Amino acid sequence: MSSLSAVLALTFALAAGTASAQEPVTQTPPARPPAQLDDVVVEGRQLEALVRNFVTEVSNPANNRGLARWNRPICVGAVNLRNDVGQYVVDRISDVARELEVEAGEPGCRPNILIVAADDGAALASAIVEDRPRNFDLRHNGTDAGTRAFRNFRTGDQPVRWWQISMPIDSETGGRAVRLPGDIDPASGQPAVPAIHVFAASRLRTQIRDDMVRSVIIVDVERLAGANLVQLGDYLALVALAQVDAEADTSAFPTILNLFADPASAPAGLTDWDRSYLIALYEHDQLRINRNSQVRAVAEAVIQDRREAAETAPE
Repeated sequence: MSSLSAVLALTFALAAGTASAQEPVTQTPPARPPAQLDDVVVEGRQLEALVRNFVTEVSNPANNRGLARWNRPICVGAVNLRNDVGQYVVDRISDVARELEVEAGEPGCRPNILIVAADDGAALASAIVEDRPRNFDLRHNGTDAGTRAFRNFRTGDQPVRWWQISMPIDSETGGRAVRLPGDIDPASGQPAVPAIHVFAASRLRTQIRDDMVRSVIIVDVERLAGANLVQLGDYLALVALAQVDAEADTSAFPTILNLFADPASAPAGLTDWDRSYLIALYEHDQLRINRNSQVRAVAEAVIQDRREAAETAPE
């Protein structure tokens, strides 16, 4: 697809569930070289402080909600990219998801993660919002990152921008735990509200978790500033699989999120810190009662992983 209308059609098929992931191509994606960035050598309290700052800086859950992750299979689609490039991006995000024990769809699945290349990211973001505003609506409590993030998605100047929708889910039933516009009780014809049957009341735990359900990522190809495909694929994998703050200052940390600050000196791919963060995010207890306790749990898991890596590293 090359026209704006085609991009819009596929972008919003994402919400309707009618789009397909890319079919396999015959080209072989470029091999991923090993990451060359040495890990930061820190000890004791310094490591703890750095990790907590990193997790706090990077994490950007929906307003008033906990950290979301993909608890359902993902399906990645790519638009406006050359076939071999698009297939590499799709495969890379899917491979990282599988490493986190998230099922990834086969070719022909219906995308819930869509990567769209454009020569003007802000113009495309504004166009798709104006064409289908309800798909980017901010009225849904606890489903998106809020007004500031929405404004940055539409008008920011970053090379890659994203808009993600997460959903509070009843972990006991798998059903939505919030009402969305248009929810109607078929029996009464009146607005329907999800019924949450609490099985065990607790001040420390909840049965409501937060699931990522949809992500649109726009890549401004005119602003990649020399980033290579391997770097870009890993950057997209991180922002597709986690709720990352697009305005986070990550300059003090070894992360692929620093890619566009200086691609020449940026990591070759996901760093050990990035991997530790993703693993902790996908293993932490989502039923802790509030966001702060979840962030602390993720940070503690990253700290432990970094300590173990330091202990086993060769002298």
